[in-house]
Amino acid sequence: MISPEKIWSSDQLPTLPAVAVRLLDLSKNPDTDIREVIETIKADPAITAKILKASNSSFFGLRSECKGIERAVPLLGTMVVTSLALSFSLSESAITEGPLKSRFDSYWKQSIIQSAAAELLAGILGNELKYDSFLIGLLQDIGHLAMLRSIPNDLLPVLEQAEAQQKNSSEVETEVLGINHTEVGVKMMERWQMSEQFKTAIEHHHDTFAQLKALESDPNFKLIIIIATSASIGDYFCSPNSGLALHRLQELTSEFYNMPHNDLHGFLESVKSRFEEAAQVFQVNMDDIGSPYEIMATANEQLVQLTMKAQVDSTQACARQAVIEEQKVKLESENKQLQSKAIHDPLTKVYNRSYFNEAFEKELYRCSRTAQPIGIIFSDIDRFKLLNDTYGHQFGDLVLQRVAHVASESTRRSDVFCRYGGEEFVIMVSNPSETGIAELAERLRALIENEVIEFEGTRVPVTASLGAVVAIPSRDVTGFAERLIAEADEAMYESKEKGRNQLHVRSIISSEDQELQKLIKRSRFSRWLVTKKVFDIPTISKVLLKCPKQGEQVKIGELAVAEKLLTSDQVSEILNRQNDNGSRFGEVAIQGKWLSQEQIAYLLALQIEPPIALGKTLISLELLDSAHTAELVKQYLSEIKNCPAPLEEKRNEFANS
Repeated sequence: MISPEKIWSSDQLPTLPAVAVRLLDLSKNPDTDIREVIETIKADPAITAKILKASNSSFFGLRSECKGIERAVPLLGTMVVTSLALSFSLSESAITEGPLKSRFDSYWKQSIIQSAAAELLAGILGNELKYDSFLIGLLQDIGHLAMLRSIPNDLLPVLEQAEAQQKNSSEVETEVLGINHTEVGVKMMERWQMSEQFKTAIEHHHDTFAQLKALESDPNFKLIIIIATSASIGDYFCSPNSGLALHRLQELTSEFYNMPHNDLHGFLESVKSRFEEAAQVFQVNMDDIGSPYEIMATANEQLVQLTMKAQVDSTQACARQAVIEEQKVKLESENKQLQSKAIHDPLTKVYNRSYFNEAFEKELYRCSRTAQPIGIIFSDIDRFKLLNDTYGHQFGDLVLQRVAHVASESTRRSDVFCRYGGEEFVIMVSNPSETGIAELAERLRALIENEVIEFEGTRVPVTASLGAVVAIPSRDVTGFAERLIAEADEAMYESKEKGRNQLHVRSIISSEDQELQKLIKRSRFSRWLVTKKVFDIPTISKVLLKCPKQGEQVKIGELAVAEKLLTSDQVSEILNRQNDNGSRFGEVAIQGKWLSQEQIAYLLALQIEPPIALGKTLISLELLDSAHTAELVKQYLSEIKNCPAPLEEKRNEFANS
């Protein structure tokens, strides 16, 4: 990358002589007196002589010889003589000796070709643009000349790279230098105070076909297309990458000039004749410019090579993409395996202690926020060391695997079963009651005892001792996890001490919380449905297993407002007191006599088991229709809440589900 200031601070930038500057000013005014133009030209004898000689050349084809500038200017017109004056000035800037001579010569030849082509293209789209097109065609690559003069050592390798890679030079200039000759050309037009249409046409002369199409509503669109097409003609005759130029030229002439590809060759012959006449005016030798036939053959060959290269690149890209996709799938599979290994016990394939610790912490915080119970069951295989010593470690591994399998099959999806270490297993039980966790643990104990595990055809008795604990975390859970695990562990060792193959359950739920849990259980929609004999316990249990897992639970304060048990101001007051004393929302609400214990139980029941969610599951399982479900929910809410019927929209939600 280079700093643009390196270009603009150079004393080698092309400049315009006073005569050319004055002529540009005069050409902008349609009321300029022709005598003033003549007097301006006569102030520079060298330019006067060149314009007079040009007027008598075949390029202009005047019928009679002009012997003085006074006759030549009126015949040629202000715009033409201005273009000639500028051209002669630029030709002097482009003349140089040394290692870059061929680059300067090539620039000047291409500029002449582009100006001649722009003039002929303007004739197709409308002669009113003829003289502007000639001059802009000549100036469109002035940025290239400015860069050759100001940063030759930086530019030369970029041009060589563009030719070697068969890329547009402007594109490679941007990649390597951070600025391209189009941008420099527009800046030069601003410095020379050229009109806006000059700057616009030069700004877009290297645009892609799609970019040019997007400019169709621009008021200067015709001029933009003329200069862009002339740029492609210049590249076609002068660039080593004639194939790329031909492809763009075919697109532009077909779309914007209605010129079939078969007619393009004849047009290029006309361009060649015209720029050869212009070359005589500017005393430039064009002998090294090939005929359109020769260039067309080369260009077509390049296009074939480019097409083949594109196909090869596409094939290789597809192959590379296939390899990348294969590697991606492989890496994703490996990552999944690594993640699975990180959280699973390699022997039993159940979750490991690391996973348990993380899941336990999350569940603990959730239960703390919602005042819900959490349970832990510890299981230890009885006399496992003796089994290992008697039958060998392979048999010991088999016992661990079979126990893990039995336990995994007997736990709910909401519970988490893990190998805690050695012959110890642990189950984290979601939302348990003391009775429920005892039943689960006893079922597990019996399954282990009844599992048939054989050694060399003989059954070996295997039993386990279990300890369970159920608790409701306080809002401050500091040290609570350790206490819960210690209680479960002690309960398990109590089973060991009292003869093994048995269960002991502990509850560290306060009497107040126990009473609240009973109220919550009685307030749940599922319990109400059983009480009303709509469903039996086995059916409602299966429905609860099918209920989708809730996302973020609705906060109890929001539920209280929705159920019109509290106002928003009352909820804010409770939350403020809660932050001060660290108590639960329900405890503060009861202490402040905003809500009764029954109302808190009702709200917690709605939070734990939203009746709408359970109702939708009943409908999806075709156990109830939507109308019957809506009526049951209405009746449930009315009875449990012990207040006017619930909001009408809840009933409507079922009716529309």
